[in-house]
Amino acid sequence: MNLTKDIIEKAVKEKGYKWFETGDYNINIVGVRNSDTGNEVTNKFDDKITLSFKCDDQWEFYCYDCTTDPGKYWVENIMRVEGVAVLKEGQYPGSHKIRLHQGRYEALGQCRPVTVYRDANKDNKFDLSDDNTQTGLYGINIHRATKWGGKKSKQVDKWSAGCQVIAANDDWHEFMDICRVARDKWSNSFTYTLLDSKDLDL
Repeated sequence: MNLTKDIIEKAVKEKGYKWFETGDYNINIVGVRNSDTGNEVTNKFDDKITLSFKCDDQWEFYCYDCTTDPGKYWVENIMRVEGVAVLKEGQYPGSHKIRLHQGRYEALGQCRPVTVYRDANKDNKFDLSDDNTQTGLYGINIHRATKWGGKKSKQVDKWSAGCQVIAANDDWHEFMDICRVARDKWSNSFTYTLLDSKDLDL
């Protein structure tokens, strides 16, 4: 996916979602799920997470490889009887804030309800049905994969049980540095928007 700020902005606005454009570092955090893979559990970092914001009144755009889906391990070894969580596309106002992920390092932790699909049949295909959703606090955080600087994880495996996970450690640090500036300029409250790539003008 060759994404740009304009492509992301257009898609967000066409959905009727809020697009932040007033002031510096008023960041838009937008994930894009790769619809080309259908409902297959690819176990790969084949989605994107993007940052769009103004700095000195000029737009900045960053795009990182990530997963918006749980890894194969948690699809096959579900933690809840209802099934593994797959975040539903949508905009979640003020859904995240900077805090420790699993008590270990700073990440964007879920702090307001989000909606997830639940998949319990372990068939390695995501069941994305509106008849099987839940809304609540499920620890759907935005965090990193590998802890090693200069490295990039290739397989999702245990890295995500529903979280949005950035593959490369260096990308993660850049992402968090921008989020910290945004927090200090605005507040410790971040809106997360998840789109499907089929809804983008690619």
